Amino acid sequence: MTNLRFLLLGISLLVMSCAKVYYSPESAAMADQHRIIAVAPPTVSIVAKKDVDKEALQEQQRTESRNFQNEMVSWLLRRKQQNKIHVNILDLETTNVKLTRAGYFDGTLLTPGELCDLLEVDGIITSNYALTKPMSEGAALAIGVLVGVWGTTNETTVTMGLHDRASNTQIWNYNQTVSGSVGSSPARLVDNLMQQASRRMPYTKK
Repeated sequence: MTNLRFLLLGISLLVMSCAKVYYSPESAAMADQHRIIAVAPPTVSIVAKKDVDKEALQEQQRTESRNFQNEMVSWLLRRKQQNKIHVNILDLETTNVKLTRAGYFDGTLLTPGELCDLLEVDGIITSNYALTKPMSEGAALAIGVLVGVWGTTNETTVTMGLHDRASNTQIWNYNQTVSGSVGSSPARLVDNLMQQASRRMPYTKK
């Protein structure tokens, strides 16, 4: 039991690679004009194994998307409350109700500019999370206890983009790969990711 306790203390680490960041020449000036932004539901892809049911996998991807979107919005709202970013964040319920009414979750494709128009925001953050497996830690924890192998249980490549409504262009892009062990939940992953990304986001107050 003692050995297991020490293992559990050490397996919730996240290892982050060097990030790749893009700014458009006008990103700072454009972002300074933004008053309210929204966070679009992330696109989530999970590497499929041969024995995984397709519908179950799609449902898991939808679940992870909701989790990541919720954590991203919550993180930005906390930073807004701390006066660390200058823009307002459209609340999650309003964002998703409007998207539902527009048929977005039923497969209707919308460009970032169209999303901004629909949501009536100055900018929108889009993102893509490519997972080697679901973020749920229960299965990985069970395997670790039974087999005695911990280490990395998930690798996630995250791409985030900030799109400006007025110019209909992407003004900022952030790409990073995160390797996490058991315990690297969506909340923990987003917290670590956003701490890194926010330092280079045009909205961050210096």
